[in-house]
Amino acid sequence: MSNNPFEDDKAQFLVLVNNEGQYSLWPTIADRPAGWKRVFGPDGREPCLAFIGREWTDMRPLSLRDLMDETPTRRA
Repeated sequence: MSNNPFEDDKAQFLVLVNNEGQYSLWPTIADRPAGWKRVFGPDGREPCLAFIGREWTDMRPLSLRDLMDETPTRRA
């Protein structure tokens, strides 16, 4: 048994997202950090991780994706 609330398979979790489009698994017993909103849950750890796996397909922060979309690609 782990004392880490983020690894407790029997706990309830939320999936949070910040303004950069980054996702986080968050135990319901912990206060939600400023700047993060709930997008899924509460649910078990595995369903929350599955949601993150389906939704977070581009690990780059939103600001970087936007910057890269504005910059023409250089070709050698």
